[in-house]
Amino acid sequence: MSPFVSEFIGTAILIIFGNGVVANVVLNKTKGQQSGWIVITFGWAMAVFIAVYIAANGSGAHLNPAVSLSLAMMGKMEWAQLPTYMIAQTLGAMMGQVFVWFAYRDHFNVTENKDLILASFSTSPAIPNKFNNFVSEMIGTFIFILGVLFILAPSTSLGSLDALPVALLVFGIGLSLGGTTGYAINPARDLGPRIIHAIIPIPHKGSSEWHYSWVPILGPLAGSILGTLVFQLLNS
Repeated sequence: MSPFVSEFIGTAILIIFGNGVVANVVLNKTKGQQSGWIVITFGWAMAVFIAVYIAANGSGAHLNPAVSLSLAMMGKMEWAQLPTYMIAQTLGAMMGQVFVWFAYRDHFNVTENKDLILASFSTSPAIPNKFNNFVSEMIGTFIFILGVLFILAPSTSLGSLDALPVALLVFGIGLSLGGTTGYAINPARDLGPRIIHAIIPIPHKGSSEWHYSWVPILGPLAGSILGTLVFQLLNS
């Protein structure tokens, strides 16, 4: 697969499994309704494992603009490739969310809580405070990128054998740091599904909360820059 196709498919798989588990837990009349945060964090970890394993050979399995930005800063990919990766990741996230909606469309239709519907698409803060929410996303992504870079070194891409430690890293971040904002730690993961939320007609869906959307975009990018700089400092 070309890097574009690989990132597109990998990110779509990430969202199908990741937002799929959220939908299973929070939407009405599902088999997994109210099964809790542990199920969501474990489901997202498995989403990362499967998606990285699938996309590793084709593109290095970035699946996240924050990862692509970090690798460009590290000189492990050309800056000219960065827009291609980011576009593929965002489009893949949109496609993955469409699959989630198709799978759970009856449950979306019988769910009246607009916040739970949005949670099956994008993140939102437990306590709205955009500065603190931004810092939370930055810290989570800082830890994520720092961990990924240590897992990655000295390779130039995430191989299939790296899928498990990266998945465990995401699992740990979700358990430890995810309670504030839902740990987007990935701009495409939040933006792509939020666009789909705005487009798809779902009863009771409410606002797509675009006023908050910059937080899970800029927070992870800031965390990526910080994590990369710290990694370079530690290895200088």
